[in-house]
Amino acid sequence: MELMAEVLKITAGGKRIAILSEETASQIGVHSSDRMRITHGSQTVIAIANIAAHFPTNRIGLYEEISAALGLRGDETVQVELAQLPESLSHVRAKVRGERLRGQDIVTIVKDVVERHLSEVEIAAFLTALNVYGLNMGEAEAMSRAMAETGKTLNFGEAPILDKHSIGGLPGDKTSLLVVPIIAAAGFTIPKTSSRAVTSPAGTADRVETLCPVNLSIAEIKEVVGKTNGCLVWGGALELAPADDLFIQIEYPLGIDPLLLPSIMSKKKVIGATHIVIDIPTGTGAKIRNLTEAHTLASDFVDLGKRLGITVQCALTFGDQPLGCAVGPALEAQEALITLMGDGPADLREKAVILAGMLFEMAGAEDGRQRAENMLQSGRAERKLREIIEAQGGDPNVKPEDIAVGTQKAEVTADQAGRVMWISTEGIVRVAREAGAPKEKGAGILFKAKLGEAVKKGGVLFEVYAERSSKLESALELAQRLQPVVLSKKAEERMLLDQVPEKVTREKPFMLER
Repeated sequence: MELMAEVLKITAGGKRIAILSEETASQIGVHSSDRMRITHGSQTVIAIANIAAHFPTNRIGLYEEISAALGLRGDETVQVELAQLPESLSHVRAKVRGERLRGQDIVTIVKDVVERHLSEVEIAAFLTALNVYGLNMGEAEAMSRAMAETGKTLNFGEAPILDKHSIGGLPGDKTSLLVVPIIAAAGFTIPKTSSRAVTSPAGTADRVETLCPVNLSIAEIKEVVGKTNGCLVWGGALELAPADDLFIQIEYPLGIDPLLLPSIMSKKKVIGATHIVIDIPTGTGAKIRNLTEAHTLASDFVDLGKRLGITVQCALTFGDQPLGCAVGPALEAQEALITLMGDGPADLREKAVILAGMLFEMAGAEDGRQRAENMLQSGRAERKLREIIEAQGGDPNVKPEDIAVGTQKAEVTADQAGRVMWISTEGIVRVAREAGAPKEKGAGILFKAKLGEAVKKGGVLFEVYAERSSKLESALELAQRLQPVVLSKKAEERMLLDQVPEKVTREKPFMLER
């Protein structure tokens, strides 16, 4: 059926949706959420039908995503017909029934996700089925390969190509800002593509963006790596494993993460990584709560890496408290730079040296830890980070105090004397985000006392930074309610650990980080 296209000057968030009136939809034989084939000249797009009661008849409303794909400039006619159901939908339904999928079945699903042939409801059903039934290793391999092959790839030449990745969930984990320059300073290639925060106070890209641009093209990334051996860039605009980004959009509101392994490994595959250290923070407040879970996940990473031709080693690291003292993009960038300059928290330095040392030894170097220590102590790692900052368009002479943090600041103090017995990483994440992080990069938290440290009554536990006074007030109110830092008391004074139902209803935040 020929219809007049009405170009809507708005986007649909990447979704391919077209609007029809009830009468026009009836004439075509289309129901809400059916697929339509829309053709203009030599271009064809599959779109999901959205039925609007008062939309004009004999017209079709097209969001910018579709009008751009069809090359429409104004009111032009398009040919519209009911499209067949994609083959991938039968595979989605099979997984919903708990059946095992073949490699080609998964390839078909991933291609249709990337080409927007599946609706959000259908993708949600697929992800929910994966969350219920799980992925066996064969399916995980097929998913990783399919996600890698449906996007662009990067080629940095001869091996080894090194990389480091954390599964996330630990606030303040800024180790990439140290590991990348340590490795690159030793002459190894380490092209680090990173994420922005989804549910945490800062992702690696958010931290680095306070120092230099991170939204680089593939050509620019190759140029930076060619000059410096490394980079610290945002991977979201590069179309590397684009299916993963589409899956994450559905996973986040559902609060599930069934594609952790293929999500991470597909993105390492497309940058040509040959040796990867996977950091698995483990602790009561981390994604992985105990060593049994951590060992199981680590074994899966190693196994999947072998199937993909990538050498993987996992570090099971301490995850019972935030790393370092700073939480929030600007504060964390400051702390990373201070550490590279020879100062900084001992736990941050220790973790960076351990991870970098593992990478060195994986690449064939002896005594990797000592080599990483040498890169730090000699100042070579600091100089390398400044080279990377300059190559990415930032100021290579930046000082820690040049990095702007929130001008609104307040202290959270102890109402009794004692030692820090417990820090709720979940609570810290919520307070930092309430203060404005990561969107407002100057917002965050700076710890003044951590696990085991003594605090006097009225002593400062942590400082809260914000860019607006209203956000600071909200963060302080939340900190008072959550009390994320707990001091030791006499045994008879701390009998009550929790109360069910809770007096304050709060939903545990879902941690989805890449």
